[in-house]
Amino acid sequence: MSKKIWLSLAHMGGREQDFIAEAFATNWVVPLGPNVDAFEGALAAYLGGERHVVALSAGTAAIHLGLIQLGVGAGDEVVCQSFTFAASANPVVYCGGVPVFVDSEADTWNMDPALLEKALLDRREKTGCFPKAIIPVHLYGMPAKMDEICAVAEKYGVPVLEDAAEALGSEYRGRRCGTFGEFASLSFNGNKIITTSGGGALVCRTAEEAARAKFYATQARENRPYYHHEKIGYNYRMSNICAGIGRGQMEVLPAHVARRREIHALYARLLADVPGVAVKEAPGADFASNFWLTCVLVDPEKFGMDCDALRLALAAADVESRLLWKPMHLQPVYAKNPFYGSGVSEKIFARGLCLPSGSSLTDDDVARVVETIRAAKK
Repeated sequence: MSKKIWLSLAHMGGREQDFIAEAFATNWVVPLGPNVDAFEGALAAYLGGERHVVALSAGTAAIHLGLIQLGVGAGDEVVCQSFTFAASANPVVYCGGVPVFVDSEADTWNMDPALLEKALLDRREKTGCFPKAIIPVHLYGMPAKMDEICAVAEKYGVPVLEDAAEALGSEYRGRRCGTFGEFASLSFNGNKIITTSGGGALVCRTAEEAARAKFYATQARENRPYYHHEKIGYNYRMSNICAGIGRGQMEVLPAHVARRREIHALYARLLADVPGVAVKEAPGADFASNFWLTCVLVDPEKFGMDCDALRLALAAADVESRLLWKPMHLQPVYAKNPFYGSGVSEKIFARGLCLPSGSSLTDDDVARVVETIRAAKK
């Protein structure tokens, strides 16, 4: 029986256990410690050395703390990308705010700058003020059109909190994703480019912002010789053990990104002559995706089945795949929220599928996935 091919498994580099052993040997098994400091430093250096990074328990926590620093509170609106995972919008609700959803453009599948401007102007007309923040997402590692998005944001004075959870290693016009917004979030969940088992990070522009993030992430304890709290805080800091995994992963991050790109290129070549299956490519040289997940669009008329039927056919052959994110404006929990759309994300969701893309996949694994797709074609 053939081995199961998973969508995106964690891929260790070898030195992770050394850093974990060091934490045990020195009894730094509690939150914070030398591994956390070193991991934050390595991330900041990777992003170019001009940002300050705070390691946290999850990428969701990073978005939450970024929104808190941007002053989002009860009743405040925040513009969110509809076509993404729920964690991009849920922290707005944690703050008592209201997500306002914007559809994607077809080139990158990310937030449409024209619809963003329309949403900002319409919300001002309806509420008397602009939303408090904008959260674009680099979906599946593909950079959003950040120059256009940031130009709209600056025009109306609305700060950007960049969701780069899936985009560590991606670049837009030669600049690392995660360095465009006032804040940015990263994720190190088990299926991401690198992992800390679970975890995330908040990328800040200034040392003062990073210090505030650490303050809120450690229960907002004031600098007193006793426990004293003037603000509501959270238990969001990353453990020294998890950060040890992250330190080891940083040593192989470039190799992981390079391998995901190789896998994507291999899929594109092997599927090029399969009618009805189109591999999602970057729209141009400005967009250097890490290709966290390789995505395809399935045309049921040309291929003979829809994307969910293909998912089931792959599953029957022990190959894990996944349908694309269901847009937030279609989710029951957000059905009543404002939405500015063009129908793009709905069409992509109806046809899209994520293929196995983990950096530990072999060329033979990719070939087997493609052969399974070819065999499923009707």
